[in-house]
Amino acid sequence: MSEVLLERRFLTLQEAADELGVHYMTAYRYVRLGLMDADKIGGTWKVSPDAVAAFRAGSVRSPVAAGERAPWSERLESRLVAGDARGAWGVIEAAMAAGKELDQVYLEILTPAMVSIGERWSTGELDVAIEHRASAIVMRIIGRIGHRFARRGRARGTVITAAPVGENHTWPLAMLSDLLRLEGWEVSDLGADLPAKSLGLFVTDTPDVVAVGISVSTEDCLAQLAESCAAVRAVAPKLLVVAGGRVIRDDDHARSLGADGAATSGQQMSLLIEEHLATLQKQSTRPR
Repeated sequence: MSEVLLERRFLTLQEAADELGVHYMTAYRYVRLGLMDADKIGGTWKVSPDAVAAFRAGSVRSPVAAGERAPWSERLESRLVAGDARGAWGVIEAAMAAGKELDQVYLEILTPAMVSIGERWSTGELDVAIEHRASAIVMRIIGRIGHRFARRGRARGTVITAAPVGENHTWPLAMLSDLLRLEGWEVSDLGADLPAKSLGLFVTDTPDVVAVGISVSTEDCLAQLAESCAAVRAVAPKLLVVAGGRVIRDDDHARSLGADGAATSGQQMSLLIEEHLATLQKQSTRPR
């Protein structure tokens, strides 16, 4: 396709602003917040006529108006797919300014956006390079707000998080670790692609560990998750092991792989830990 034909399919940002009857910087803000789809071509923002029409039809109102339920995850996904790191951060900032809590940013904005991108990659709509770039941007976002999840005071115990061999997605694990810190736990995040033997050794060397969380995002890694569960069982039979990730269907599925249960959030895993510790406490106080 010639550059001339390509140019005819898009409006410049100034032309889009003129179409909408707004200042250029206002249109630029719409793009940066993910309110209006745009692509960078040759270093210049280009907007399709369809994107302008879609914005005019349903997205003209302020994204942070009181009580409005803005489609933050869709806006973030648009910026991630475009490789617009600054715009992606702008969406997160706008969402937090609108009242989104830290856990909501992770569970209702970042996670749905990345799950959608992963599904679009799996169907061939997006190249894997786009998915990898989006993951890298998300990790930078997590790095910018991760410190806010730390709670003051004495930690309730140490939780180990890891992903087994073959699982290369680090952002779900990083989010889980932060969400657990928000619940008051100390977290040792061992990262992705960790051999089962290494996980077992780390558990042995962590005296105050109360639970292990293992995350997988693809079915190809379920067997490796089971190996990781077995490695923990071999060194700490009574330690709580929780499986998570979008391919873990429910508690029964998690148990079939050797875990004690499944969790879809840091809060849910925290509750499982509390219940498990309470059970152990009761068992230790029963008369023999």
